[in-house]
Amino acid sequence: MREDVIAGLSLPQKALPPKYFYDARGSRLFEAICRLQEYYPTRSELALTRTHLGAIARFATQRSSPALTLIEYGSGASLKSRLLIEALRPLAYIPVDISADALRSAAAKLRRRFPWLEIRAVHGDFSQPLKIPMAQGRGRCVVYFPGSTIGNLTPEEAHAFLRMTRGQVGPSGAMLVGVDLKKDANLLHAAYNDAQGVTAAFNLNLLARINRELGADFRQRRFRHYAFYNAPLGRIEMHLVSLVPQTVNIGNHRFAFDAGESIHTENSYKYSVEEFRALALGAGFRGEKVWLDAKGMFSLHGLVAS
Repeated sequence: MREDVIAGLSLPQKALPPKYFYDARGSRLFEAICRLQEYYPTRSELALTRTHLGAIARFATQRSSPALTLIEYGSGASLKSRLLIEALRPLAYIPVDISADALRSAAAKLRRRFPWLEIRAVHGDFSQPLKIPMAQGRGRCVVYFPGSTIGNLTPEEAHAFLRMTRGQVGPSGAMLVGVDLKKDANLLHAAYNDAQGVTAAFNLNLLARINRELGADFRQRRFRHYAFYNAPLGRIEMHLVSLVPQTVNIGNHRFAFDAGESIHTENSYKYSVEEFRALALGAGFRGEKVWLDAKGMFSLHGLVAS
């Protein structure tokens, strides 16, 4: 984390990796974001999953016996995965998350709800190669990647991630991935600038974590949350903007900020169905199915190894 933070703040456009949002408080704030009226992705994805659950289950088990291993990247609270577990009845469920607190809590709840299910939680950064336990010899391997988390990656990073995942699931494997669709910029702006300020607190909490874990001296009140839709690049950008000229220290490293200078903390790319299918195909996955919510706000792609 120290290396990533120092490297990011040393860039001409200062930046921090969004994976560090998810300490215990950050995870709680993100769960609160998912319940906001303005934040449509969670609500839309949950609705389409419930509506199309039978078809999603049939896709996941095709070309194999019903036995399968379900791997979920960025499992968080595992709300939508409960529906999949009930429908698929996998032999094993492997949640992977960078937040140890969120992972422990979700795994404990799922063990109580599904005592018959073998659960092997993996604490780690799913954007890097991981050793996944029990992936072999447990039927078809299906990766579940909901929540449009793939939108936090640049298209180049998303391609590399999909290619890595293709190698993990093997030639008979599949992937279910949630992808936010391109839409009216006003809807996008509201989703990332909620009236209650929960997203702003989530963004600013990143500075509090860096202070606590790396001994930095960020003053949160000297920064403000700023999110906007960058239409030419098809992405929401989240920034923390310095309100005054200031200097921040992390150990022996000093970082100067001008008034109005920002730290770029997150991207959230939006895709059309065709754009994402082309991206997946280049990484070794063929887009076989796609499900949309009733309002056409969000998509769930069924990909098979090609």
